[in-house]
Amino acid sequence: MSLKVTNLKKSFAQGESRIEVLKGLNLEVATGKIVAILGQSGAGKSTFLGLLSGLDVPDSGSVEIGGQNVSALSPEARTLFRGKQIGIVFQQFHLVPHLTALENVALPLEIQGETDVESRARAMLESLGLGHRLHHHPGTMSGGECQRVAIARALVGRPSLILADEPSGNLDLETGEKVTQVFFDQIRKAGITTILVTHNPELARLCDERYSLRGGLCVPS
Repeated sequence: MSLKVTNLKKSFAQGESRIEVLKGLNLEVATGKIVAILGQSGAGKSTFLGLLSGLDVPDSGSVEIGGQNVSALSPEARTLFRGKQIGIVFQQFHLVPHLTALENVALPLEIQGETDVESRARAMLESLGLGHRLHHHPGTMSGGECQRVAIARALVGRPSLILADEPSGNLDLETGEKVTQVFFDQIRKAGITTILVTHNPELARLCDERYSLRGGLCVPS
């Protein structure tokens, strides 16, 4: 699914003034492309991801995903769209601690009222090498295993767009490289359009296109 961001602006209140974080950002991504967004801390990467996911709305401008202007949808419609079309991989895993790996991956399918929930979740975890961890809780798994569960959860709903926020940022180098390889293998095999936010240039080089977020704008990197 294609992505088109047009003249995106976002600011936040700071005391009696406002800080402009995004200043008319433009970006177009073709279906199936993997795009890295580089930037230092405070550059607005998380703000940008929040707008792409529909968790937040811009002051002005638009985010079109597959031709749908997500920014113009009601909060309820954005939530529904996000659940069906967008998979999100967080740096901090965000797994539910009292649920098993299988239950964590099945959760978004259950929320969407999907069928064959357990078999689909099981198949996704097995494809990521976690067939032996189906009934384990996050607290008993390694960081690399937890991130693979998080990747499985993002992919299991067959999303059209993946948003990844430093997917290997909390892992040691060796584990991070393994998880990164698994992540890229899965999204390339499925042909999913992906936006990967990172400050790691080595990770960015694995992507099809690279941009830097500077001065509130996306510039080719």
